[in-house]
Amino acid sequence: METAAGSRKILVAIKRVVDANVRIRVKPDGSGVVLDGVKLSINPFDSIAIEEALRIKESGRADEVVIATIGPADCQATLRNALAMGAQRALHVVADAALEPLSVARVFLKLIEREQPFLVILGKQAIDDDNNQTGQMLAALWNRPQATFASKLELGDKTVKVTREVDAGLETLEVDLPAVITTDLRLNEPRFVKLPEIMKAKTKPLASIPLAELGVGGTPRVKTIKTEPPPGRQRGIMVKDANELFTELSKRGLV
Repeated sequence: METAAGSRKILVAIKRVVDANVRIRVKPDGSGVVLDGVKLSINPFDSIAIEEALRIKESGRADEVVIATIGPADCQATLRNALAMGAQRALHVVADAALEPLSVARVFLKLIEREQPFLVILGKQAIDDDNNQTGQMLAALWNRPQATFASKLELGDKTVKVTREVDAGLETLEVDLPAVITTDLRLNEPRFVKLPEIMKAKTKPLASIPLAELGVGGTPRVKTIKTEPPPGRQRGIMVKDANELFTELSKRGLV
């Protein structure tokens, strides 16, 4: 689907999270997790979304890849990393407080109305909250088809065929464009960003948009009462055979 200007755009929504390799520490007062001095990166599922959008553009089936995120002023470093992967532009909706999935979906809908993309790609979930809601909510608000958990994507002129991972195995859907796609881990392997691309990304267009300008309210509907670390794992024991394992599990009331 072409925009009024004739350009075929892909909008990729990303989120900044604590890097997947960082060990999470809970604040002593239980009010959240420690972020000071912690490495923050693009959500891994979102990196896959960026990679897929770039591959579509490089195949000649899109003209532009636009990256969008919501967050405080220092989120621009994360957007620059996405631009270094190869995207052409970035949109930064400036919001100091964290937004819930429905509010996030409403923000991205406003960006869709501005950019008129023929395809919107998101990671299936963020590794910090694991909500797995934003893509589905966005498709409903936009009133367009969705295909979630994509492990393979075949783009046509007016439709996109998506192989998705479900509990029973693999399912293939074909949906009309424009559409919302959410990505799973096996869709692709994100590219390694080289230093020259990092330098080029510093001059690529990055627009900042105040949240208030979009007219989307960010009033939270859910309140976090307390954050607790998971209980420590007990030391394991070695058993000789299956019979001894069964006996030990029985003692602990697990079978």
